[in-house]
Amino acid sequence: MAMPTKTLIQAVSPELEKALELASARHKHLCPRQVLGARCAIAAAAMLELEVPRKDKRLLVIVETDGCFVDGVEAAVGVSVGGRTLRVEDYGKIAATFVDVKTERALRVAPQTDVRDRARDYAPEQSRRYFAMLHGYQRMPDRELLSFEWVQLSTPVAAIVSRASARAKCESCGEEIINEREILKNGVKLCRSCARKGYYFVT
Repeated sequence: MAMPTKTLIQAVSPELEKALELASARHKHLCPRQVLGARCAIAAAAMLELEVPRKDKRLLVIVETDGCFVDGVEAAVGVSVGGRTLRVEDYGKIAATFVDVKTERALRVAPQTDVRDRARDYAPEQSRRYFAMLHGYQRMPDRELLSFEWVQLSTPVAAIVSRASARAKCESCGEEIINEREILKNGVKLCRSCARKGYYFVT
């Protein structure tokens, strides 16, 4: 592939610089996946026409992995698990869906499949692949770096967010269930672990 001209190399925006500073502070270093998380989040917010970072619950983000990518997302747009504006559906993918809770518009953003190879074109001064990705991901134009899909959530936003006051009791183990996560099975109210195979079993 021909080297991009200087006019095609995107300058690092102050918004991205600030997000990367916040993200790297959590690990005492900056990695390529943090950059991807921040770039995905900033681009999605712009397409949803939402100002970020947010201090309200207007933006809901569902990430498809854990780790450094999520730190970049959090730092860029101000979402958090504790604030119930960030959720992890661990598919093992570097991707996230950004949802405007008010309009329910949802945009899934992921890196283009060949970004690792093309990153070097945007960081020709870097001889090591890791650093080529680290710097190249910061400079690549959005459409070169990312893929975008407008999607519809399979579960309505209202059901995902639920109500803070919602409480139920599992009729099997007796534990409390919050946020309307109980399952009704043959007329019996159960937690998800009792209703089907959970992520743990008692030894």
